[in-house]
Amino acid sequence: MPENELERFLKLVRALEPWLAEIVIVGGWAHRLYRFHEFAQPLDYKALITLDADVAVPKNLVVDRHNIAQRLHQHGFTETFLGDHQPPVTQYRLGPDHSGFYAEFLTPLRRSGYTREADPDKTARIAGVSAQRLRHLDSLLRDPWDVSITAREASYSVKVANPTAFIVQKLLISDKRDKRQLAKDVLYIHDTIELFGTNLERLNDLWQKSVCPHLHRNHAAGVRTAAATIFSAVTEKIRDASQIARAAGRTVPPEDIRAVCYLGLDLILEGA
Repeated sequence: MPENELERFLKLVRALEPWLAEIVIVGGWAHRLYRFHEFAQPLDYKALITLDADVAVPKNLVVDRHNIAQRLHQHGFTETFLGDHQPPVTQYRLGPDHSGFYAEFLTPLRRSGYTREADPDKTARIAGVSAQRLRHLDSLLRDPWDVSITAREASYSVKVANPTAFIVQKLLISDKRDKRQLAKDVLYIHDTIELFGTNLERLNDLWQKSVCPHLHRNHAAGVRTAAATIFSAVTEKIRDASQIARAAGRTVPPEDIRAVCYLGLDLILEGA
């Protein structure tokens, strides 16, 4: 990982240091940080680039003297507000460059997503920051993995969504993703399976003991259905995933993406 990219991420980590034991990195940066984990095997290609860091926070996050928003300001982050929700969807950007690194905060949506007055209830104020309420985020907060990052003689332990939860959440939201998002998720799933290819039994253990038991039976069935549907044949979405890989300097035939995901998910989602 290029040092400047990691350094930008570490500025976020330093700002969030008081809460590192309670918050979980999810999304693209979780996928990038998997490469620091002891169960990961070396790959001959770089992780997918992402500008945003998604941070999952529990709704009851404890705040002491300073809240998260204050710490972000102290470390050079500024807010960009989007939409008309209250509180507004907010990107916390590092520095004045609006095309660079930013963080977004997420929290589980456990209700209908609407208030009693039928207004959208898509955001919440938690520890001073605006967090987007998302379905199926609970799994990403449960049994996260610890990853150690060392840079410039400083070391941090960061919690990331475990890879089984990461994959399962991608499958659960697959019918809500647009064409480009779904293609990138397909490549994320493929790369995660390759990264932990020598430890897929550990990912299956997570499925059986941690992820599946906490899913509604309809959602568990939906995970398997999505896996079978998306990877049963080479489709446009898989070809699009191959094109994303090519744009990043890799050659991954669509047939290889389908085969790796189909066989890998069959092992990961076995039992439970």
